[in-house]
Order: sequence, then C-alpha cells, then structure tokens
Amino acid sequence: MSGIDLMVQEHEHILKFVDIIRSACCRVLDGFPVDADDFQRMLTFARTYADHHHHGKEEQILFREMRARLGQTAEHLIQHGMLVEHDMGRFHIAELESALERYKATGSTMDKLEILTHAAGWANLLQRHIEKENNAVYTFAKRMLPSDVLKQIDAESEAFEEAERANTAQALTLLEQLSETYL
Repeated sequence: MSGIDLMVQEHEHILKFVDIIRSACCRVLDGFPVDADDFQRMLTFARTYADHHHHGKEEQILFREMRARLGQTAEHLIQHGMLVEHDMGRFHIAELESALERYKATGSTMDKLEILTHAAGWANLLQRHIEKENNAVYTFAKRMLPSDVLKQIDAESEAFEEAERANTAQALTLLEQLSETYL
C-alpha cells in the first residue's frame, strides 16, 4: 500500500473516532454524566493516533516533500491550510483536557460546556480537514510529485509504521473499546 493510501486508510479510523466523540457528547446532552475516564481515553487516542501517528507522518514525510518540490501552491496549501488546522486541532485537544481536569475537580456546568465545545469542535474540524486532504491535498500530491518521490514517501511511511507498530496497535484497540460503548 502506498504511503498516501495508508494515510487515507488512517482517516477512516479517525472518522470512526469522530463518530465516537459526537456520540459521547450527545449522551451528555441527553442527561448522562460526563464519563471522565472515557473522555480521557478519547484524549489519548486523539493525541497518539490522530496527531502523533497520522499528523506526524503527514508533517514529517508528505508535507515536507510537497513543500520542497511543488512550489508556492503547495507551500500555501500546507502552511496556511493543513498546518493551521493541525494546530487548531491541538488547541481543541488541549482545551478539552483542561476543561476535563477542571470538571473532575469541581463538576462545574461551565466546564461541562467547555468539554462539549472542544470535543465537538475537534470532531467537526477533523471531519472537514479529512475531506480536504482526501479530495484535494493527497490528489494533488499523487498527481504532481514525481514517481521516485512518491516511492520515497512510501518507504519513509513504511519505516514510520514499523517504528510505531506497537503504539498504533494500542491506539486501534482503544478505538475498538470506545466504539463498543459509543457506536
């Protein structure tokens, strides 16, 4: 499987996770208590799989090559689009974690609101972000990067996968456990 196709496959896992987050938020809106342990597990998945694993591969491999080889269009697309959205996602996750910690200490309705705001904000951002990557960024990369560079991306992606295999397996196990509760 090519490195880019692997990233598309990872998007499917992240979209499943988006559904889990939305379901968890809806349960709170339906009157269930905030399950702090589950939200903590969601933070773990978001950080380890969506950000470290998936975004790490994009930033360290694919985006690096696109910026180096495809000129201003790629530079603008990556620097002012995809990386800004990666940072916005990190903001939502950090704010969610802060709100969750405050909520665990106080049970405040305002902190519950912040939990829902940032969890749903992250989910909405990632859904739109994935659509852009799958339909524009990755297509552009496949069409415009030379075949030798695409092969290099494939090889680097495989090496990245190998180095992260155990962490990825743990994250996907966590995803399955959360889906049993929320999907």
